[in-house]
Parts: sequence; structure tokens; C-alpha cells
Amino acid sequence: MSEKKRSQVADINRSLYDFTKSEEGYERYADGLTPEIVRTISAKKDEPEWMLQFRLSALETYHTRDMASNWGPSITGLDMDHISTYVSPKTKQSNNWDDVPEDIRDTFERLGIPKAEAESLAGVGAQYDSEIVYHNMRKEVAEQGVIYTTIEDALHDPKWEPVVKQYFGTLIPPADHKFAALHYAVWSGGSFVYVPAGVSLDYPLQSYFRLNAQGAGQFEHTLIIVEKGADLHFIEGCSAPKYYAANLHAGAVELFVKDGARLRYSTIENWSKNMYNLNTKRALVGSDARMEWVSGSFGSHVSYLYPSTILNGDRSNCDFTGITFAGATQDLDTGCKVIINGTDNTASVDTKSISKDGGVNTFRSAVTIGRKAANARVSVSCQSLMLDDISRSDTIPEMDVRNATAQVGHEATIGRISDDTILYLMSRGCSEAEARTMVVNGFANPVSKELPMEYAVEMNNLIKLEMEGAIG
Repeated sequence: MSEKKRSQVADINRSLYDFTKSEEGYERYADGLTPEIVRTISAKKDEPEWMLQFRLSALETYHTRDMASNWGPSITGLDMDHISTYVSPKTKQSNNWDDVPEDIRDTFERLGIPKAEAESLAGVGAQYDSEIVYHNMRKEVAEQGVIYTTIEDALHDPKWEPVVKQYFGTLIPPADHKFAALHYAVWSGGSFVYVPAGVSLDYPLQSYFRLNAQGAGQFEHTLIIVEKGADLHFIEGCSAPKYYAANLHAGAVELFVKDGARLRYSTIENWSKNMYNLNTKRALVGSDARMEWVSGSFGSHVSYLYPSTILNGDRSNCDFTGITFAGATQDLDTGCKVIINGTDNTASVDTKSISKDGGVNTFRSAVTIGRKAANARVSVSCQSLMLDDISRSDTIPEMDVRNATAQVGHEATIGRISDDTILYLMSRGCSEAEARTMVVNGFANPVSKELPMEYAVEMNNLIKLEMEGAIG
């Protein structure tokens, strides 16, 4: 039998993030998607029977569900027959970096994860390909009753398995869309977080996902429950090296923010430009509660990414602040969705997009205000910056207002860097490249200022990398 030919993508230089590690000795399942593969994943994790049946039902949904023919950029370059859904480095999860295999530890050290943990984090989970390899939380945080572990570990804990069963797959059901079904069939890794009522964490928790394998998928699941009056900042970091074969990321994030609670969910997605990023994120918010999204989206060949917030309670608030950077070979379809069902709720959306070298940015905002959602207040702002004449930026707002008391505003601007601005900065001693990078950094500042310092620095470094050679 001739070897399968993998889907090809353009060669893109990802500089600092493009180092790879050998897969020698790794456990790698066959490409494709079959009931046998799903059963093998479940058996390997020694899951309860209900989870296996959940997976198999989701697999059936995946095979019978079609993609919308008129939605977003093409994903014809993604062929599941050429994607391995499970790759494991065959190492046990550890709570000590010294016990992590040297090549994997070196990866996370290059990415700055152990240093960030020591300086500014309450806990860290690090996933490498399909499995969590490191997970740890400060003792004083655990003493407050906070649970931060993997979903696999929670499923083996008699206290937490019923909680996982109660919430898992309820906010993002497998039938939501084709790749949600795929996720639930083959999910592996991710985080389970439970913050008890009234507990406020002084430092963020972070999960970092690194996809090292070529021609593989990553399908982590994040489940966070913030109980009444609690407060949490959770950070999600993602990266992958470049390959010529297509890779897939189809994770899922389910967030439950109870009455009077606050959750900030910050993301820096730095996938390589052979990645199809088809991630799904959703939050359910109670009364007098607050949901904050901070999103930086870099890398990936194609993205479908629309974090959604459902404001079910009264007097609640949602803030979404995001930036997307599309360069050569990139078609990034991103945005956010807000559904308001309670009364006296507010929502604010502030996004930035940057396009260069023929990159395409599409921003979609969808706001739905229910019939009983009296006195809703919503503001949506989208600003786009194109750095040349061959790039593209589109804004597609959707407002579905079913209550006459609502106040909804939307503004969108699309422009280029002024020549006068560049000339002024050059007259002050900047090179043209430095001047353009300075303007772009200023444009992105509303997002970077919302991130912890070290992550703001990372985002600015990513912008600097993307701006190399961006003259014109």
C-alpha cells in the first residue's frame, strides 16, 4: 500500500517557536477516526462506561453531521484520514519539573512556563501533544479548597466524577457543530477547575498546550466552575512548531460563572501556520456576575474562533477584548457572541485586527437580546488595520434585539497606517520598520494592557516577529 500523502501548506517562518522535538518512542495512534480508536483512547484512560458511551455517540454525530457549506474560510486542506487523534510521549504526569523528560522540559523552559509559574502563577498545567505532562498548584491555594487538576484525574476521584458528569458537554453539546462532535469523540487532556464559593485567587492559574507532533490533532477539554462570589483569572497559552503537513486543534472550553462570581479568561494562541484552529469556547453566567475574555490570536492557517457568553442572570456583565493578526497564507475567521436573557445586563466588545502580506481577517459579532431581557446595554467596537494593498479585513455584525428597552451600539473602522505618521516617527530617529512596529504596538495596546505583564511582553514579541519585513 502506498503511503498516504498528507495535506500541504506553505512554508512559514515562525522563528522562536518553530523548534521541534523527536517523536522517537512515542505512542501514536493510526491516522483517521474509527470506533476502535475511540475505544482505545477511552480504555487507555480507564474511563467510566458513561464517558465511553458519550464518546461513541459523539463519533456517530460527527460522521452524520455536515459542515455548513457557506460558512467561513475553506478547510478542504484538512483531511481527518491524515490526522492522528492521539499522540503520547509515554511519560507520567508529574508535579515536579525535574521529573519531566529533558526534551519536554526544555520545550516548556524555552516557552518560559516554569519561570512564569515561579514568579506569578497560582498553578500550572502543561500539556504536550495529547497528554498532560506537568500539573501543580500552590499549597496555599489548595488549602482554600480550590481544585485544579486534569479531567482524567477528576474522573477517577469519587468526589469529582459526579461533578464532571453533571457539567461535561452540557454547555457545548456534541451536536453543536461537526467539530464539537469530533472533540468529544477523541478529547484528551485539558483542565478541571473548581473554585469554592467566596474564594478569590490572588494569582492566575495557567494551562499551556504544546502540539509537537506532525500531522496530528490536539483535543483538550477545559471545564471551569466558579462558585457564588468567587474570583478567578485563568490563562490559556498555545503554540506549535511549523510543519508542511496540516495539524488540527479542536479543543473545547466550558465555563460556569455562578451568581456574584467573576472569571477572567485570557488566551494567547500562537499556533503555527499549518494549523487548523477550530476551537469552541462558551461561558454561562449567573446573576450579579462578570465574565471577561482577553484574546490574542496569532498563527494558524485557518481559524474558526468565536467565544460565546450567555448572560442568564440579572445585573451581569460580559467584556470581550481581543486582537487577531493575519499574515501570509492566513485566513482567520474570529469574533464573539453574546446572548442576553436576564434583565439589566451589560456587554462590551472591543476588538482589533491586523492584516499583512495578503492575510485575511474576518470579524463576526453576534448579539442576541431576548424578549425578557429588559434594559440591556451593549457596545460593539471593531477596528481593523491593513498594512498593505493585498490584505483584507471584513466586519460582519449581527444584532438580534427582541426587547424595546435595549440600547445597542456598533462601530467599525478599517484603515491603513498614515504615511505622515511614519514620516514623523522617522524624523525622530526611527527606521521605517521600527516606526511601523511602533504604530502596530500602539494599536494593539488596549489588548496587551489587559494581560499580565509577562504575557503582554510575549504578545508584543509576537507582533514584532510578525512585523519583520512588513514594509509597504
